[in-house]
Amino acid sequence: MQEMKLPARFMMLLPLSSLPSASPSHLQQIASSQPRGLPKVVLKKGKTHIFKEGNPMVYSGAVDRIIGKPPPKIGDIVLVTDGTEKPIGWGLYNSMSMFCVRLMQLEDEATRDPSCALNMGKLLETRIEAAVKLRRRLGLPSTHTNAYRLVNSEGDRLSGLIVDVFGDLAVIASSAAWVEKYKQEIEAYISRIEEVTHINWRPSIEILKEEGVDLSDLVERHASTFSERIKVVENGISYAISLVGQKTGFYADQRENRHFLSTISRDQKVLDLCCYSGGFALNAAHGGAINVTGVDSSCPAVELAKENINLNNLDPRKISFVREDVTEFMKDALSRKESWDIVILDPPKLAPNKKVLQNASGMYKRLNSLAMKLTKRGGLLMTCSCSGAMTQSGMFLHVLQKAASMAGRKVTVVRHAGAASDHPIDPSYQEGTYLSNVLLRVI
Repeated sequence: MQEMKLPARFMMLLPLSSLPSASPSHLQQIASSQPRGLPKVVLKKGKTHIFKEGNPMVYSGAVDRIIGKPPPKIGDIVLVTDGTEKPIGWGLYNSMSMFCVRLMQLEDEATRDPSCALNMGKLLETRIEAAVKLRRRLGLPSTHTNAYRLVNSEGDRLSGLIVDVFGDLAVIASSAAWVEKYKQEIEAYISRIEEVTHINWRPSIEILKEEGVDLSDLVERHASTFSERIKVVENGISYAISLVGQKTGFYADQRENRHFLSTISRDQKVLDLCCYSGGFALNAAHGGAINVTGVDSSCPAVELAKENINLNNLDPRKISFVREDVTEFMKDALSRKESWDIVILDPPKLAPNKKVLQNASGMYKRLNSLAMKLTKRGGLLMTCSCSGAMTQSGMFLHVLQKAASMAGRKVTVVRHAGAASDHPIDPSYQEGTYLSNVLLRVI
């Protein structure tokens, strides 16, 4: 006998037991096959769309309840579901972090690529392979550049993991509890990369502390056995970098901006403020600048920069580095009525979070106002902010306009750039956008 089909309007009149049950999702099927099932992180009403659209960071405020006995531990795989407990994806749990879950794969992705579903090892392998493939398409590494970013956290869909490659050395920066948990797997996959023969693991201690990681043996466990100095090449320029220095040891994010500076520096007098190891200054010199001065308050940074002069066989009469507070240097230079054709200002992170953004804005104004006064009328100021809070606020150009007013100058924007192309950004997670590089004409 043929089954009778009722019109849709009558379906609501049937008892729930009479309705056909929805087929379980792909993630549900895999999860149900595990002995104890998987814990579920159930989202609050109205929050699901944020994560379905791609945001990988599930804040604790978006969570309604957690289902699972025993409850999930730090680094455990969990299902992330809507209010009806239907999975929208899976990720890694952390009750101690402001990010309750870092989503790793959405439901539709798990259906398309079941090999990675709820399998962190396979997902790591797949994502790292994809990261390598992207860098190869970008021409990295090459005979002219062997320093670059291989994995850029959310931009490569591995939130909390940074990998920079310097020649045959991969420096892995860990800033999430799950990265520490999967250290062995990550090192195994990174070591497969053709040019990598050494790995240096650098845990971000303060961040990992907030992530609930036991720090008692962390530093000892990850103690580096590498020398403090290694040499790399970027756009044909040689650099000595320090593995005990800032971040992973080198700021590859400014590579394309440094190269651009080299193309506009011929016959120019150039000042590089907060120069660190001299990246912008060295590019200006290679671009044909007649005189280059770099300034930084850090003694180790200035030592590196001076070492880089010798590495590149540059004339020390045309390029020099000074250890001095940049504000004091600028004030003294103004008192002597000095000026430069091109000024670069790349200060450290002045606004680590939104709470200090107002205060940081004042510091950016004062620094840029002084830098504008040192720039010859009609000259160029390349000014930067590596503060994510400032870049994401959209305030930086407004701050620069205020600085110009303080300096009694008029500015126009010639170029507005961010990090180099090996630092991809996930558009659904704008918090990953942090670097602003603005070239101004100062009149």
